[in-house]
Amino acid sequence: MSSADPSIRVRFAPSPTGYLHIGGARTALFNWLFARHHQGTFILRIEDTDEVRSTDESVNGILESMKWLGLDWDEGPTPDGKGVLGNYGPYFQMQRFEKGQYQKISDDLINKGMAYPCYCTPEEVEKMRELALLAKRAPKYDGRCRSLSVDERRLKEAEGRKKSIRFRTPHSGNTRFTDLVRGALDFENALLEDFIILKTSGVPTYNFACVVDDHQMAISHVIRGDDHLSNTPRQILVYEALGWTPPAFGHLAMILGSDGSRLSKRHGATSVTEYRDAGYLPAVLLNYLALLGWGTEDSQQIFTQSEMIEKFQLERCSKSPATFDPAKLIWMDGEYIRKMTPAQLATMAKPFFTSKPIDEIPQKTYELAVALEHEKVKLLTDVPKLTDFLLWDDYEYREEAMTKVLKAPGAAEILEELAKRLATLDPFDVAGIEALCKTLAKDKGVKNGAIFHPLRVAVSGRTEGPSLWHMVEFLGKQRTLDRIARAQKLLGGIHV
Repeated sequence: MSSADPSIRVRFAPSPTGYLHIGGARTALFNWLFARHHQGTFILRIEDTDEVRSTDESVNGILESMKWLGLDWDEGPTPDGKGVLGNYGPYFQMQRFEKGQYQKISDDLINKGMAYPCYCTPEEVEKMRELALLAKRAPKYDGRCRSLSVDERRLKEAEGRKKSIRFRTPHSGNTRFTDLVRGALDFENALLEDFIILKTSGVPTYNFACVVDDHQMAISHVIRGDDHLSNTPRQILVYEALGWTPPAFGHLAMILGSDGSRLSKRHGATSVTEYRDAGYLPAVLLNYLALLGWGTEDSQQIFTQSEMIEKFQLERCSKSPATFDPAKLIWMDGEYIRKMTPAQLATMAKPFFTSKPIDEIPQKTYELAVALEHEKVKLLTDVPKLTDFLLWDDYEYREEAMTKVLKAPGAAEILEELAKRLATLDPFDVAGIEALCKTLAKDKGVKNGAIFHPLRVAVSGRTEGPSLWHMVEFLGKQRTLDRIARAQKLLGGIHV
């Protein structure tokens, strides 16, 4: 880990217009790792200037997702959303708007001749872009309000036209910067339009608000997805117009689905909460997200949190898109789960018992059941499915198991004899149960499977599961006999 550098201040600035998606979570993670690696400051800022789509529900969802992932922040709204951490707030853009911060700086730009009021309607601007395309020019605002006189502006206002504020983009020259991921980049100013910095409502646009916020919050590095790359020259121009020093920029390559298109809902779950509810471990999702566009020289795959922090370097982020592989994520979750103790796994899986009250089962019994199936668990949601028949006696007999095993010729007689012999077995343990079943097969002159399979289906309702001997020992003598009797009753066969 690098020595502490308090000048390093990074932010994750989601828009609360929906859930926290995988791409956003990776951006948050890389900012968090960068801050923790340098022992700097990680800030959570809510960019809620989309008045129509921003919701409190989305804010709460973002906070919950960040908390579940373990991405703690040093400044921003408190985890419960009711307080404030840090001294650079407010950490909600609309609260900053209400304090008049954006209006004041917009006025400064107007006074410097670097911004101007525009009275064009959205429909008029769209028509300008259509005409530009027909003329094979860049489809952008044509600057018709750029040089309006005072009288012309008064006339527009007398007509009842509402004004937005546009930035006066230079018509010549280039905007250059060195991206921390992509290297030297160069944008021709003539291809950029005079973009809006304040909407007619007075609310700032993204390209203006984030410049003001980043400057006032002393942000040193802006690490974000490459979908923001085209915004960067506009933002740098605003910094320069205000005489401010821009932060360092690093743009992360996009995440693709398995078909090579941008990751979306059609590729499966895309929100952090969907993965939480599907039974993934938060540490696994972080580990996997870290590998989407970043890696170590030795291509390490499994990381502890401290290892990720220690080894993370922004310079090792890839310029090429990363592919999200659900199969690898499930594999990784299984690897993590196998390193857990049965007690740890049992505790983490408890919330996923939604149809039956797991708390009514003694903890030790529950942990022993989990231990029997531990190696098969890939997701926390697997635990109820793999252990419910061990914990409760109202399991169902699967049709295939009934047809192929319990209804097979001789199976009823086998169950009858098993029940008699198991009733007198003492001690009732793995070695004794295995020996009894093998002896019965020899006495009957049948293969071992002819004994093993009916016993398994009778006591579990299925043809697969944990080790038969360990499973029967776990159930104990009385539950095993009761389950055999239940199977016999279901078959209408001989009763013990």
